[in-house]
Amino acid sequence: MEPETVISITMVTSGVKGKKRVAVTTLGCKVNQYETAAFLSELADCKEVEIVPFGEAAEVYVINTCAVTAKAGAQSRQLIRRAAKRGGSRLVVTGCYAQVAPQEVLELTARPLCIVGNSHKNLVTEAVLAASPCDLEMYLADMAGCREVAPLVVRRGGSRTRAVLKVQDGCSQRCSYCIVPISRGPSRSVTPERVLDQAEIYAGQGYREVVLTGIHLGHYGLDLQPTLPLVGLLEKLLARRLPLRYRLSSLEPREVSPELLELVAAEAALQPHLHIPLQSGDDRILAAMNRPYRRQDFAAVVNRCAQVLPAAAIGVDVLAGFPGEDDAAFANTLALLKELPVSYLHVFPYSPRPGTPAAKLPDQVPEKVKQRRAARLRNLDRQKREAFYRRHLDTVRPVLVEGGDQDAAKALRGFTDNYIPVQLPDGAARGNQVIRVRLSGLAEEAVQAVPVVGDDGGGDEHNGKGAGGS
Repeated sequence: MEPETVISITMVTSGVKGKKRVAVTTLGCKVNQYETAAFLSELADCKEVEIVPFGEAAEVYVINTCAVTAKAGAQSRQLIRRAAKRGGSRLVVTGCYAQVAPQEVLELTARPLCIVGNSHKNLVTEAVLAASPCDLEMYLADMAGCREVAPLVVRRGGSRTRAVLKVQDGCSQRCSYCIVPISRGPSRSVTPERVLDQAEIYAGQGYREVVLTGIHLGHYGLDLQPTLPLVGLLEKLLARRLPLRYRLSSLEPREVSPELLELVAAEAALQPHLHIPLQSGDDRILAAMNRPYRRQDFAAVVNRCAQVLPAAAIGVDVLAGFPGEDDAAFANTLALLKELPVSYLHVFPYSPRPGTPAAKLPDQVPEKVKQRRAARLRNLDRQKREAFYRRHLDTVRPVLVEGGDQDAAKALRGFTDNYIPVQLPDGAARGNQVIRVRLSGLAEEAVQAVPVVGDDGGGDEHNGKGAGGS
């Protein structure tokens, strides 16, 4: 699970008379972000379309919604209402909220509307381009029967720094709190050929880093014939020797295998950064969540990661206030996270989702208690981040520079290979370059860094090995 965010992604063109103005925005996870980038890529190739920022007047508004939490659902409704008030010829609403609550979407507006379910996201551009849209079109399917990933390709993009590549969709685990199996369907994989083709496209566009993502990334390839585990996909990508760094999104604890850790340790192009959901550090709550591990299993995985990849960032998801979580259960979670060598936390107050088993459980935790526990976890997150940053002060790491103009010698920020956010002096480097920097001091929510003289685009630390990959 990832924190919900509203992201307006645009490739702005100058106003052209007679073109259909289209505005696109997205909520939620990296999978949604990849899909929205694919919509924009297709629309940018259409001569009759002008893509404009979501805040501007448009004939068509496209909203890629999220439903992972109650807050995400509320944000989705807010965006739909906002777009409906601006006029235009129609709305195209897609994503998880549209999939699980189409009737609620219909009740939000009387404007011409197209609802596109997750199984039909390859039809979004077709819905946008419809010459004479009717009042209502719906492309929905029962996600439980989906066996393939809707074909979406990103052929062009806005930023040329870090790209998201969806390699897997859906989830078959059915945690008791999670609506994703309902909204996304069972786990299914993008074929390795399509993954490799997309990576080639990104490399050709000048991207320097690709984040491999999925709803249940660690289940990649188990549904393919023949099967191909995630490690096998990574080996195929590495064999192409593309000028890319690869970063993994969230992996379940049991999916962080010794083979994966050894590969990350051996290959500089694989970034030493793992994100592993915990959700609770109490065995009783983990069982109620239908999570397939216990606290000692999680601790063993994190400690093994820290041993094999001593410089790696290890992020953790954690839920506060799951039904039945009493003070003792929360204390178990807090104690486990304090003792483990994790680098940061993503904290979510538990949010009941209609249709999930957890929504019907007794002993629902009061909202004030959930918020209080979430605040304590976020305070621990700040402590963990600062300790991780301090531990790496005066070390040299490779950084992918973001911000600034790629053609002018100015860049302001970036992330190290092990996911430390850094601030760079103005004019220290150009954007979209991998440089070596020395981490020199703490700044607000980041680390100050200075380029190392004689930089050759690589780095001299990656768990004891050279770090470049670009």
